[in-house]
Amino acid sequence: MINHIGQIPAAAALKFSNKDALVFEGQTFSFNQINDLVERAAGGLSDLGIVPGDTVTLYAGNSWEWVVSYYAIARLGAVINPVNTMLTPNEIEYVVKDCGAKAIIASPEKVDAIIRVKNFSDVKEIISFGADVANGAVSFDALIDANILPPKPVEIDPAALSTIGYTSGTTGHPKGAMQSHRAVITNSAMTSQIQMRGANDCVVSALPCPHVYANVIMMSMMMFGSKLVLHRAFDVDLAFADITAHKATIFDGVPAMYMFMLNSPAIKNANLSSLTRCYVGGQTMPVATMQAVEVAFKVPLIELWGMTEIAGLGSTHPLYGNNKHGSIGCALPYCELRIADPEDANRTMPLGEVGELMVRGPIVMMGYFNDEEKTCETLEPDGWLHTGDLGTMDPDGCVFIVDRKKDLILTAGYNVYPAEIERVLAAHPAVALAAVGKLPDEIKGEIAKAYIVLKTDTTCTEDEIITFCHQSLAAYKCPRKVQFVDDVPKTSTGKIMRRALHTLDV
Repeated sequence: MINHIGQIPAAAALKFSNKDALVFEGQTFSFNQINDLVERAAGGLSDLGIVPGDTVTLYAGNSWEWVVSYYAIARLGAVINPVNTMLTPNEIEYVVKDCGAKAIIASPEKVDAIIRVKNFSDVKEIISFGADVANGAVSFDALIDANILPPKPVEIDPAALSTIGYTSGTTGHPKGAMQSHRAVITNSAMTSQIQMRGANDCVVSALPCPHVYANVIMMSMMMFGSKLVLHRAFDVDLAFADITAHKATIFDGVPAMYMFMLNSPAIKNANLSSLTRCYVGGQTMPVATMQAVEVAFKVPLIELWGMTEIAGLGSTHPLYGNNKHGSIGCALPYCELRIADPEDANRTMPLGEVGELMVRGPIVMMGYFNDEEKTCETLEPDGWLHTGDLGTMDPDGCVFIVDRKKDLILTAGYNVYPAEIERVLAAHPAVALAAVGKLPDEIKGEIAKAYIVLKTDTTCTEDEIITFCHQSLAAYKCPRKVQFVDDVPKTSTGKIMRRALHTLDV
């Protein structure tokens, strides 16, 4: 039985040995090779002074080195702090000070901007990937090449802290969600169980490694033997090419990725015949777009939902169950979902009525690091976690996300949900991608504004878009303004940043 993340590489090598595990930019690594690299990296980190209980920040883009570093940190019994590569040096400074990181492992392009953090934090070493290592940094390659034996494996309580995952911090400073070994392992195992991921699967993914969705895919590879073709960043042509070349059975992505794939001329000649299913998460996806993906890819597109505070997924559809488009599915095994009254968390809303989605189970975080106040606001005494998502539940226990509480538009006293408008806009034949934000209004308080990326070689007007919305939405829900744009602000995972849409205003 695997009790902690640090045990996983050795167990994978024992079970899957020379089977292909990871492919990255032309390099293929077997499970034996990954375990060997993890052992050597762990030995190098130990030689630098990293001991059980230390926190190590992982500030790097997708790469084989990221995967090895993640498990090497855990192999030593240290705490993993995977951070978004979009964070600025000032934000990194806050994070490493907050969590007391002893070292930072970083992509080479990140090192120069953060090297000074050693002067005013607990950080003793900055370790750089790549051949060209900045002054003051340690070479990751050199740590591996030194081939230093790591200490004997340590015994770790499954309930102990494994990871501090900082949230995006849209308001104020980011918060560090503390995840136990049990939470990370259970989430990955139950995700693989309900989605039937295993040794016969090959997954193509460009999801950022620090994100929990990417984490469960990586953990599925290591725990259950699937092959992962990892991309440094999302590229439509490369995604199509690698699905074909590696005979991928699964593609994982966020809605924007699928929208770009549908809008690409390359889809006409793409060979996607090896796929058996695709998954989408990170943000709600319009049903019309999901249906378009299924027609083009000729496989089911299955939605999932998760968040940093639960170490990965909280819900999805069983592979052999009813795939309800527009729904994020049902709770993972051993976990519970409920829709609570937004004003009284102890009251569960009747089926079909909108409330806040709450989750409980072994995947729920231990709390926010060094922030008891935010922990008490988010975690109820009986273990239920506030997600901040508004949704409904049907009689089968399937949840339908309405929107984020923070994205709600209050127009003339009416609640308007951007996601509902986006779902309608996605059905317009000229729309490749739609995002809805809010504008202040002297009379109505707030109004909805749509930002539209048009499909290649199509045209449309603002009036046509608004008229189209009136066919499906009540008048108060329809956008009052429309702006056509080349793209919209997104997070590193491809989520639309609704609160940044105003930067596009003209």
